[in-house]
Amino acid sequence: MVTLIDNSVAKPRHPEKANRPDSIVLRKPDWIRVKAPGSPVYKETQQIVRENNLVTVCEEAGCPNIGECWSKKHATMMIMGEICTRACAFCNVRTGMPTALDPHEPENVARAVAKLGLEHVVITSVDRDDLADGGAQHFADVILAIRAATPKTTIEILTPDFLRKEGALEIVVAAKPDVFNHNLETVPSKYLKVRPGARYFHSIRLLQRVKEIDPSIFTKSGIMVGLGEERNEVLQLMDDLRSAEVDFLTIGQYLQPTKKHYPLQRFVTPEEFKSYATVANAKGFLLVSSSPLTRSSHHAGEDFAELKAARLARLGH
Repeated sequence: MVTLIDNSVAKPRHPEKANRPDSIVLRKPDWIRVKAPGSPVYKETQQIVRENNLVTVCEEAGCPNIGECWSKKHATMMIMGEICTRACAFCNVRTGMPTALDPHEPENVARAVAKLGLEHVVITSVDRDDLADGGAQHFADVILAIRAATPKTTIEILTPDFLRKEGALEIVVAAKPDVFNHNLETVPSKYLKVRPGARYFHSIRLLQRVKEIDPSIFTKSGIMVGLGEERNEVLQLMDDLRSAEVDFLTIGQYLQPTKKHYPLQRFVTPEEFKSYATVANAKGFLLVSSSPLTRSSHHAGEDFAELKAARLARLGH
């Protein structure tokens, strides 16, 4: 007797959310709508991504700006696979037990960067709590591979928090990315439900340590709003980031991926985003991007040029 096991049924993308009650997904206001992707350059970018076996956060996280960015050949590469060891309540990236690291990924990413002709590239990853260094050496290998293939390309990384991974941050910083981004995502009072696997003050300290190790690296962090946070909490978060000497702050609207994800509380108006930008600029950030469609990697190349100019201006050059 032979027992056949049917493996054709796809595993749920978010098994930890399957038994959660459905929540109402609010209808998007006019100011949050975007055009559907499909331009010839978008398709060319998509082909390059596929040919090099790459994963992009643009697709995995369901970014609303994918049409605009890919039509400019801007794609944010997501390394170390597409399965995350965390289960953040807001995130649409698949959760579960990740596969082994691909030793060819650094060269594949570097090849794609060259084919796309990128002057500035953003590299992010899933959380890899299963790895002894949280994937720090893999980040460094990718940075070094890009440097070797296209020396003039500036590199921005968006990293996990490397929680309880002693020495991991130092490995990444030693590879000298141009921008080190780590997102706080939300205010401290929301961490238990929105980002339960992370620790707010650990993330603040991570960003502060980057500056202590190498002050030349630009640091960056971002949050979502519309999760039920209070305005005064956002302003305190700005102060916490400035105490860590963070250079660049991004603020964008949270968009609920499915009915099982953390429920969206409200759509923040464009006027409120402008108000946050005004306050953040007054608090001393070199650069602030605050709008409904702002995302960590949106307009990253243009933002990097502005960051450099703002630093020079502050130094009196």
